[in-house]
Amino acid sequence: MFKKMLLVFVTAFLLFPSFSHAGSFGKDNDPSGVPGQWYVGTTPSYVAPSKHPILYVHGLNSSSNTWWNENNMYDIAYQNGYETAFIDLYPTKNMWDNGYLLSQKIRDMYNYFGEKVVIVAHSKGGIDTQSALVHYGAYPYVARVITLSSPHYGSELADLAYSSSAGWLADIMGSKSDATYSLQTGYMRNFRSQTDSHANVNKSKFYTLAGTKWGSFGSSLYWGGLYLSSYGSNDGAVTVTSSRLPYSSELRVGDWNHTTIKTGSATFNLFKNYLNETIASTATITTQNAEAEPGASTFVRGGAAKGQKKESIFVESGVNSVTIDWMSDTENPSLLLNDPDNNSYTSFSTEMDTEFFNGAYHHSITIDNPTAGEWSVESKTDSTEHYLLHVTLDSEVNENLQVDIVGEEVKVDNKNKKLNVKTNMTIEYYKNGKLKQGKVIAKKNGESYKIPKLGEGVYNMTVEIDGKHNNETFKRTVIKSVYVDHTGKLYFE
Repeated sequence: MFKKMLLVFVTAFLLFPSFSHAGSFGKDNDPSGVPGQWYVGTTPSYVAPSKHPILYVHGLNSSSNTWWNENNMYDIAYQNGYETAFIDLYPTKNMWDNGYLLSQKIRDMYNYFGEKVVIVAHSKGGIDTQSALVHYGAYPYVARVITLSSPHYGSELADLAYSSSAGWLADIMGSKSDATYSLQTGYMRNFRSQTDSHANVNKSKFYTLAGTKWGSFGSSLYWGGLYLSSYGSNDGAVTVTSSRLPYSSELRVGDWNHTTIKTGSATFNLFKNYLNETIASTATITTQNAEAEPGASTFVRGGAAKGQKKESIFVESGVNSVTIDWMSDTENPSLLLNDPDNNSYTSFSTEMDTEFFNGAYHHSITIDNPTAGEWSVESKTDSTEHYLLHVTLDSEVNENLQVDIVGEEVKVDNKNKKLNVKTNMTIEYYKNGKLKQGKVIAKKNGESYKIPKLGEGVYNMTVEIDGKHNNETFKRTVIKSVYVDHTGKLYFE
């Protein structure tokens, strides 16, 4: 179905928003994506007075066309008789910049429609929306908010992007944006502390949906799902736990990944009743319940190399499977995986990342029942390659290794005393998105590391675990994020 959309903008000379046609609705004639511009969908032939207009808000590295390009969300809303609006925000700016911008435009939409809107927001768009309502006062113009897999408590994938291992690649791909920086779990805990106690926080009701399915093998959402699996059920980018707010109502946790959850055929009918003036059913109130304590299932290495790079991977006995993801800024490196018996594997699956390492390439392979011992993966390119090696091991060793933040210390818990474990921790200290100190070595105090006083900002901490299991070497990497405010108070998950 091709329909016209109206581009709505406010000039310095008009109190009421004017509008003009933006061209045919389709891939070749999409709106421009300029931050702050908003668009009105075609008005259905009949709009019931009980139906609120819907404002759709996009997420990270996205734009308004995410709701109609390869997505029937807009069409289904139109067919159901709803007026619609779409907005372009800054795809790589934080919730403060986008929240302020969005708050101004929500007020304009209220004037245009003559009534409150219901906001449907995907991913980071839900955080931008809450910022607009709570911190910039847009709540009088919004009836309620529905968030689709919004990382209200951040994403551990953002922590990874700012870690010492992944920073090389994130930098070169442009993934180190204000948006990604703000989605680190420590930063988001600070945002929650400022937001959840705010006088405006309960002025607009929030409803949430979350997904538990990953993408296809080798895709960014499959890799993300593997990485996040240590932290609980997830949709390849955001955990179910992070998608919830303690004062929200959870409509559904379903079999969606981070992309499919925003499609109309997947979720529109689930939140349809919440788009009207009178809500026909009552949702179940959720609390911020944590899932099982995360273990250590991941090994991470990264950096830059010219011509050839070889990394070792240690696999202990009893590993059910090992998945190797070589993420690179190079689409076609020559990759070779060797096992301890000198068998070689070259059948890597290749797909581009679209999330926290947008534009990088995943080169992935899974080996079931791998031979114990030292494996190696080797990459050859004609030029400098920035890479991140991410290894996930399905092993009983994982659940015995726990890394937690307690007070002002990072504690490494070895639950199986038969495991001979050595650890070290380094810190990347950022302030206002800028690296201030890199690879700061933390001092060890028994089985804990004291978090140093470096100043206000985000402390991205990498704990390296080297151990022996039945005299076999194993290695794990755990990454944690903490925000320290100007008083020295720590915020963390």
